[in-house]
Amino acid sequence: MNTTPRNTPAAADAARLAAPFADLNIADGIERLNALDPAQAAATVQALPWPRVVDMFDRSELQHASAIAALLPGDVAGRLLDDMADDRAADVFLELDEDTRANLVGHLGAGTLASIRTLMRYPAGTAGSLMTTEFVSVPAHWTVAQTLAHIRQVERSRETVYAIYVLDARTRALLRMVSLRRLISGDPDASILDVAQETPPVTVAPLLDQEDIARLIRRHDLLAIPVVDDAGHVLGIVTVDDIIDTMIDETTEDVQKFGGMAALEKPYMQIGFGRMIHKRAGWLCVLFLGEMLTASAMQHYEVELAQAVVLTLFIPLIMSSGGNSGSQATSLLIRGLALHEVRLRDWWRVALRELPTGLLLGAMLGTIAIARISLWQLAGFYDYGPHWMLLAATVAAALVGIVTFGSLSGSMLPFLMQRLGFDPASASAPFVATLVDVTGLVIYFSIASMILGGTLL
Repeated sequence: MNTTPRNTPAAADAARLAAPFADLNIADGIERLNALDPAQAAATVQALPWPRVVDMFDRSELQHASAIAALLPGDVAGRLLDDMADDRAADVFLELDEDTRANLVGHLGAGTLASIRTLMRYPAGTAGSLMTTEFVSVPAHWTVAQTLAHIRQVERSRETVYAIYVLDARTRALLRMVSLRRLISGDPDASILDVAQETPPVTVAPLLDQEDIARLIRRHDLLAIPVVDDAGHVLGIVTVDDIIDTMIDETTEDVQKFGGMAALEKPYMQIGFGRMIHKRAGWLCVLFLGEMLTASAMQHYEVELAQAVVLTLFIPLIMSSGGNSGSQATSLLIRGLALHEVRLRDWWRVALRELPTGLLLGAMLGTIAIARISLWQLAGFYDYGPHWMLLAATVAAALVGIVTFGSLSGSMLPFLMQRLGFDPASASAPFVATLVDVTGLVIYFSIASMILGGTLL
């Protein structure tokens, strides 16, 4: 890319910028470029060999791609987008502000501009938004030799050549798919259909969700999956590396939601302080208001607490056990729903599984609690009073009730969120813990009133 004459100050600067990248592979070069601010990165990019620049911008790991492109001269940025894969070029173009896009349109090739506009029509997270229009297709009447010759001519301008799509010569509809392996091992004079797979290829519609695409690619062990319209025409292909990048982003978003905050649209170190506060404050305030109900519940049982202060010793233990049980169930069900291991209609089956699970887990914790209280009392570590056995029974019974409630509520919340049209991951662990804290106090003091009534209460 560097066309600066040798033995000039500009050439010396370009050589200085390019030197650290000389012995780095593409992945390491991207990591080094990510460490620079956009202005430094833009200057460095103009000093590097052009094929290397294209390769780095083609990777989604390059974090400041749009910001760097905006700082490049218009003709350089246009050429860069022309040489990038269409799907990646569309992603970078979409992240630019409107003024930069308008200035850049005149520098883009007609083919690149048409592809970008096509890809930008589809909603984010769908097959249409993820696909690339750069794929290898050949008519059904071609031979193996003709197809191989065609691949040699176009391979540098295609996202992948591992799958070749055979089209009807008249309608251009997709007929079959040929793997590169079968093609290479085939008779050069044989028809392309002779080496194609016998069954029709697996295809997706342009509006199919990315999670469904990932499941299909995994199920059929594909490197790419064609996106077709109603007439069977290939609009593009979604490659396995693109879907992996997308699913990593999706998983990261779910993890952030599960932690009780809004999902970040950028890596942690790139989020500004104000934006970080905005993302975290909302859910934190909601959870704080929810926890206020805990204080209200304790105020309601103020008399019982005054009469039996020893009950307060076990409040943190009981509340955390219920919250932990609920968080476990929520984690399992959110993942199960995401992988389609369970469906919305399976809620009652899940409830029937979680009910005995919660009872057994609660009984196990209750047994441990009884042993602990008995040991401390009999060994003289702490005196729980003359009714310590009833106290132990109260704590054990409360643990059974609270852990069971936590398991049920934690497993049902993801179903409820999905039924209401929200992301099940929004049923975060802190949200479940807050819910179980409030109800746990009610369960605890209700059981204490029944068992300890007439003695401590």
